[in-house]
Parts: sequence; structure tokens; C-alpha cells
Amino acid sequence: MSDWRTRIPQAAQEFLAGRRLDEIECIIADMAGVARGKAMPAFKFDETSKYYLPTSIFLQTITGGWAEFRDGADLEPDMIMRPDFSTATAAPWTADWTLQIIHDAEDTHGAPIPTAPRNVLKRVLELYRAEGWQPVVAPEMEFFFVARNTDPNMPIIPPIGRTGRPAAARQAYSISAVDEYGKVIDDIYDFAEAMGLEIDGMMQEGGAGQVEINLVHGDALNLADQVFYFKRMIREAALRHDMFATFMAKPIEGEPGSAMHIHHSVLDATTGRNLFSTENGEGTEAFLHFIGGLQRHLPSAVALISPYVNSYRRYVPDFAAPINLEWGYDNRTTGLRVPISSPASRRVENRLAGMDCNPYLGIAASLACGYLGLKEGIGPREECRTNAYVDEDEELPRTLGAALDLFEEATGLHEVLGEEFCKIYAAVKRDEYSEFLQVISPWEREHLLLNV
Repeated sequence: MSDWRTRIPQAAQEFLAGRRLDEIECIIADMAGVARGKAMPAFKFDETSKYYLPTSIFLQTITGGWAEFRDGADLEPDMIMRPDFSTATAAPWTADWTLQIIHDAEDTHGAPIPTAPRNVLKRVLELYRAEGWQPVVAPEMEFFFVARNTDPNMPIIPPIGRTGRPAAARQAYSISAVDEYGKVIDDIYDFAEAMGLEIDGMMQEGGAGQVEINLVHGDALNLADQVFYFKRMIREAALRHDMFATFMAKPIEGEPGSAMHIHHSVLDATTGRNLFSTENGEGTEAFLHFIGGLQRHLPSAVALISPYVNSYRRYVPDFAAPINLEWGYDNRTTGLRVPISSPASRRVENRLAGMDCNPYLGIAASLACGYLGLKEGIGPREECRTNAYVDEDEELPRTLGAALDLFEEATGLHEVLGEEFCKIYAAVKRDEYSEFLQVISPWEREHLLLNV
């Protein structure tokens, strides 16, 4: 019998206490952040030392196709899946006693597979570590509860709440609005407790059925794992109550979009001091350089933080979404906000990322831009002290095609994220964009069929 059960987190051990473990889900995030892998009886997991999956899963598009990318021999080699037992957690929605374990992807020599999104984030964190820096992040997750939608041709609509009425919009921060779907919220809390995931806060957002969950700040890899787990868990909780949970950037016409705001700070790895604050509590050059790196390099990283054609429907005025790269203290109209905090907690909030992004890649991309700012000593523009929505700039790409053009030219970003990953990511997204362009929308049929 393997001793791995003594190495898993306390929450997982408590979940199994006095129970017989039935199944293990060996999972890994693909380019889209979809959980892929193998499920096996627990006794098989005990007996098996290695698990294999083809590296081609990182070439799979969101529609189930395969990107046309060929570099060298036309092969589909396997990768070795290596369990990270620190990620073991319950799958409390299953009918039996099941654990999920996130795995890392390695080649036969033990080297990380460079196209695996979790490895991309690890690569960025290693660059920080080499400088003696320790990034700290805190994601905010926005999503919608919606009525079941089994016909893609039909619009998405809000779910029916406990009052028998559809969830209402324009109810930001309303406790009553959250109570409309209280039973699914209760399941989310219960599942999170069983999984050992800590929710820092939950609130109603501005859209009909839109909720925000805040996570406690911490290690970037651990927080990416948590978002990966949360997205799966929230979907399962919603299905129990005859509704969907969606992390689409803009699922409902006329409603706000869903973001994954990412708060960043950087600590001295030895002393734990926040490098964004001086001893006197003022902002440091490192703080400004991090912001400057975000301003300069984020346009090239938008393809990673807004990965689908639907993502760009968030970037419109008057829908509480960022349409700029301005920065400011406690200014929610800026794409880069510095929240009110103590000097020790000084941080930068990147408000550009959509909730539809792969959490490993979204966090990696944002940290990569800040890293380049720190290394290059990039100064930011002057702080924005007014309404940044007023002056629309053209710094941000407004379509996936334009974002990919910038991404493919970003040599500095490629060096940080890895050349091979960037080539394959671009190939996957080009295929998805090309497939989308072949679809004729209802708007085109309605307005163009007989009028042009």
C-alpha cells in the first residue's frame, strides 16, 4: 500500500476519515482550462506508478478539433502525469468517495512539458524566484447562474429564483438577490469546505444572476489551482439545482461581463517584505515598474487573458469593464487599479482578464508583464485621477484576431512564457478564430439578408 495518503492535505484526509476511497481522478488543465485526464479505482492508483496522456491534448481547440501545428516529426508522443499530492481534494458532488489530484506533465526524462499551462505558470514563478522575489495574488471570480440552455440558437436567460421570478439585474451587492438562489450558494459553501477551499467573500454583481467570489491572497500556483477547482465545483453545484453556472465573458446580451480581476504584490522571498512599499509606507520604484510593465506588455498578452471571440464583448463602455490601461488609486474606471490598503498590503489589481481565461495562463500572463516591467525598469504613465472611461484609447485589441497579431509579435513575452508554448497557443487560437468566422450569426441574417 502506497503512503501517499499521509501526504495529502488535511481537508482531504478528513474527507476520507472512516470511509473507503472509491475512485481517484487524475486531472490536468488543457489550454482552455478544461479538466482532462483519467479516473481509476483507488486500488489501481495505489498499484500504478505512472500515468500517460498524449501531449496532443494541448493542441485541442474549444470545439473539440485539433490545431494544425506541425514541428518536426508527425508524432503524438505520450507525456507522464506526475501527481502533485498537495493538490488532492474531495470531489464531493460524486455519488461515491472520490478524490481529485492535479498532475504535472513531464517527458520521459522528467523535464516539464512546456505546453502544459500549469508548467507555463511554474516557469514564470521560477523567473521571479531567481530574482529573490515571491509573487502574491488574489483572484476575484465573476460568473452567472443561468437557466438551462440546451439549444445554442436560443439566447441565455437568467434562472428562476426562489420567488418564482427570474433573477433581476442592476442589483449589485444586494443580499436579497443572492438569497434568490440560496440553495446553490449553500452547496458551494459546503463543497468548498469539504475541498479545503477558503472563500474570502461572496456578493451579488450587477448582472442578472451574476455572482462574485473572492479568494484569500496567497501563492500564485496554489490560487490558480483553486480557481481551476472552483470553476468545476460551481458548475456541479448549479446542476444540482437545475441551472447552469457559466464563466463565459459575456453570456447575456445587455448585461455586464464576467471578469477575473487579479490582485498582485511581490515580496522579498527572504524577508517577506512587500517590495511595493517603502519603510515609510510610500510606493516604491518596483511598484511603479510593475505597473509600467503591465501598461506596456498587456496589449500583447490580451490573447491569453481574453482567449475567445466572446471575450471582447466585455470591452465596451458603460458596462463596468476596463477599456483602458490607465492606473490609479481606488479608481474603478482604470484597467489597473490600486485598492485602498495598508502599506504592507499594497497591490495592483489587473481588471482586464476575463473569467473565461485559463487561470494558469491568465495569472502567468499578468505576472509575466509585471516581471518584464521590473526587469526593464519601465515607468508608468502619470496616474489617472479622473474618469478613465471618458477617453477611449486604442491600446487594447478589440478582436481575437488583432490580439493574436500582437501576441505573435511579442518576443519579450515569448521568452518569459516559453517559445514552444506561445507557438502552439497561437495555433490553437487561430484555428478557433477561423472556425468562428465561418459561422453566420442571426444578426447578419436579420439585417443583411434582404437589405444589402
